[in-house]
Amino acid sequence: MDKNLSQIPWEAFRRMDETPDEDFYQEPRFVTHIDEAAIAAVTQLYREYLPPNGTILDLMSSWVSHLPEDVAYRRVVGLGMNHEELAANPRLDAYIVHNLNCNPQLPFADAEFDGATICVSIDYLTQPVAVMHDLGRVLVSGAPLVITFSNRCFPTKAIALWLMLDDNSRQELVRRYLIEAGNWRDIEMLDRSPGSSNDPLYAVIGRSRGVQSFIR
Repeated sequence: MDKNLSQIPWEAFRRMDETPDEDFYQEPRFVTHIDEAAIAAVTQLYREYLPPNGTILDLMSSWVSHLPEDVAYRRVVGLGMNHEELAANPRLDAYIVHNLNCNPQLPFADAEFDGATICVSIDYLTQPVAVMHDLGRVLVSGAPLVITFSNRCFPTKAIALWLMLDDNSRQELVRRYLIEAGNWRDIEMLDRSPGSSNDPLYAVIGRSRGVQSFIR
């Protein structure tokens, strides 16, 4: 990924299935999309990066959040596509059904959260830079965003560019999202693939520059 995203044709962010996402996510899927070892790697990242007693945003959430069970958070808010899945998530104190591909602006106040997560879902965003930019707005300055992904996806709903890339290039793509959003710092790329897993686990982590970064 040596190109700026503005140099990539817009068709790269389209999907094989361009029917409304609400139709695709209408039926709940009470399954996990990575195996137990990869899930444990996600949980460990959350333990390392998310602040205990903080207010956490689980973006593109579902019926599980993979947060460490022994860590208390002041409040956990989920944003996802299926009401039944979100309602069944025991870690969520509140949730919102919201389609980020239709409206990348998050329905939250400035600096509302102390940390955020996106787990195995970043490949479905059609306006990823816009989402990352607004996500930086709703986090306090220095708050972490932990983005994790593997090599599984719903291929008809993943963007074309994601399907064209290998795992290393996908990490660089997600890093590029944060760079071009313009309000992230201290960006890290990690390979946390567990040896006991059939699923690799990669992470891109950044810290918000805060609301002040929006003032020009």
